Amino acid sequence: MGLFDFARNIGKKLFGKEEEAPAALEQHINEDNPGVSGLQVQVQDGVATLTGQATSAEALEKAVLMAGNALGIEEVKADGMSIADGSQVGGDDEFYIIKKGDTLWKIAEHAYGNGAKYTKIVEVNREVIKNADLIFPGQKIRIPKSI
Repeated sequence: MGLFDFARNIGKKLFGKEEEAPAALEQHINEDNPGVSGLQVQVQDGVATLTGQATSAEALEKAVLMAGNALGIEEVKADGMSIADGSQVGGDDEFYIIKKGDTLWKIAEHAYGNGAKYTKIVEVNREVIKNADLIFPGQKIRIPKSI
């Protein structure tokens, strides 16, 4: 898995100085562990590099989104992550960057033709979306193609 781009100047504030970032990101990911083990994070010039093992592509994608949606991170590299079940990243998902004026209802209407299906988006992004009413422009989330 290659590189994911994020908006460096927005996101959840997890650390003050870049040297604090690796420990802060590891702690953040491990708190809501989406299915990764042996996680190690390095950060240099706003680029977070993740290594370790994920139980599935979904777990890896969640870890990448958790790291990338942190203030001060503009790219996440996960080439050093292995996937235990052999699944492929992005198989049944698309990634969406929230824009000004978006609501999860509107995103679900566009993705599925039914705004009430926003709960599925919240469910698959529970590590990134803690409150469905508190999403922000620039935040990157997963949108499953099939629900």
